[in-house]
Amino acid sequence: MATATKFVTSEDHARDVPEAVVVRFAGDSGDGMQLTGSQFTLSTALAGNDLATFPDFPAEIRAPQGTTFGVSAFQINFGSATIDTAGDEPDVLIAMNPAALKTNVDALKLGGLIIVDEGEFGARNFAKAGYEQNPLEDGSLAKWQVVPFNISQLTLDAVKPFGLGNKEALRCKNMWTLGLALWMFDRPRKPVEDWLKAKFAKAPQLAEANIVALNAGHAFGETAEIGSPLKQHHVDPAPAEPGLYRTVTGAEAISLGLVAGAQLAGLPMFFGGYPITPASAILHHLARYKEFGVVTFQAEDEIAAIGAAIGASFAGSLGVTSSSGPGIALKTEAMGLAIMTELPLVIVNSQRGGPSTGLPTKTEQSDLYQAVYGRNGDAPMPVIAARSPADAFDCAIEACRIAVQYMTPVMLLTDGYIANAAEPWKVPDTTTFERFDVAFHDAPLGEGEAVNPYARDDKLKRVWIKPGTAGLMHRIGGIEKNVGTGHIDYDPANHQAMTDIRADKVLGVANSIPPQGLEQGEAGAALAVVGWGSTYGPIAQAVRRARARGLDVAHVHIRHIWPLPTNLGELLRGFGKVIVPEMNNGQLKTLLRDQYLVDCRPLTKVSGQPFKIREIETAIDEALA
Repeated sequence: MATATKFVTSEDHARDVPEAVVVRFAGDSGDGMQLTGSQFTLSTALAGNDLATFPDFPAEIRAPQGTTFGVSAFQINFGSATIDTAGDEPDVLIAMNPAALKTNVDALKLGGLIIVDEGEFGARNFAKAGYEQNPLEDGSLAKWQVVPFNISQLTLDAVKPFGLGNKEALRCKNMWTLGLALWMFDRPRKPVEDWLKAKFAKAPQLAEANIVALNAGHAFGETAEIGSPLKQHHVDPAPAEPGLYRTVTGAEAISLGLVAGAQLAGLPMFFGGYPITPASAILHHLARYKEFGVVTFQAEDEIAAIGAAIGASFAGSLGVTSSSGPGIALKTEAMGLAIMTELPLVIVNSQRGGPSTGLPTKTEQSDLYQAVYGRNGDAPMPVIAARSPADAFDCAIEACRIAVQYMTPVMLLTDGYIANAAEPWKVPDTTTFERFDVAFHDAPLGEGEAVNPYARDDKLKRVWIKPGTAGLMHRIGGIEKNVGTGHIDYDPANHQAMTDIRADKVLGVANSIPPQGLEQGEAGAALAVVGWGSTYGPIAQAVRRARARGLDVAHVHIRHIWPLPTNLGELLRGFGKVIVPEMNNGQLKTLLRDQYLVDCRPLTKVSGQPFKIREIETAIDEALA
């Protein structure tokens, strides 16, 4: 991704069209910045640009208005070339109050554009934000281009004919701001107008007021004649393969992938969940898919949610549950039960900053140890990690496949960035998907035979018997069972055998996954950058830039965290050096060192924010120096 270094008018046919632009909307959590960003994203997608977004929510449910604790931001990187990240530094910051300015201004690129609502820049808001002086007047913003105007008053003037109260009228100022942003970047307004009419179908006056505010902001850009730096900019559409596209967040893509996976297995799906940031959106999305045999259950707590999902799997459905780190910790005992009973179960972990409650709305990758090792006893479980919102769809299907083909719980790792971020997704042709239909065991017993629910196939998968199947009454549970009969058995040798079988079954999953490939570069390069999960975007861009400068560097990105691909050790041992960027204190690095005795060097970040491209590019330069 190249960041715009020059803004020029779309009328200038000799213009240097920017390849990509990064815009950040920031304001109080009541200013509607997430809605503004999502609607700008919709218009940008319809304009044909590639894009990536980064919604950044405040951790407080409702912090005091005007304070830095309550600032909500939405960043979008859009352009005419491939976009893999939400951008390192915004070109444009639209700040709705002093707190939003203070929280976000240091991220802005040198010489970038700041648009502020000076109607909110009063002494009271300065004090709340921690400013001793007006930053618009004290010279502290000299290294940026600042365009202040009274968005609040301009919005009140625009919607005055509707007779709204002052508070209600000011709620329209995010639409005024959106209108200005749509003019600045030559985006269509019609999709937003249609959305407003649908959203306020039962309150048409509010719909019209917001549309008027939207158009007023757009008209202001056209007629104000402020001149440089407030100009209209044009970004060409990005090349794309023909097909049907839509934008998806990670939570949407996971939900669609889970539905597709259950359909490919020929099973109804039961989802048991409990609200927790940032995983709650999966429950919200799945609740809309009843026509596909999806049953959703909001439980009273995390333990009840996974317990219900395990019960559904016992009864012949595909059980699914989701949470974030703290909730996954609460589900741990029940995960052990699912491993001992060998029932298919998909567990989605949308990772967030920890430990404990940690940073509820910020992103992190600190649950890899928890996913691979975090249960009592020797309790192995396959672990998969999605790299992006769109990739989460395929990973969800893969989790469903492994769960039913090996009769095992599977953990699917995403994080707060993937869950909330959006990107274009080419809707796949579902007729090309390979089915993995489930065959329940229902063969009648021969004379004198007894039911053994732990009878296995060549994959070590045990049989799946629906309760109530004639003649096949059986018992499973959390106490160790006999290898040959399925009865409770405390014999030491039997426990050793069953422990080994469960481990070998999970390790056998590696035989059904592709060998580890390279995203960029060649095997045996001087340096490999090895990543997992949402570090994909910044690593891909950093490696691309480094290779363009002639550096011998490769990019390896791991989807199957456990078991690891069968060729990964040999691949890693062939590189001169290996660095592993991850948003934790080095968890994948430790796993790779343990499994392959490879000297993987960590590049860690636990700030609650994604990696910047330049951070990884700097690490590449230092490793090869």
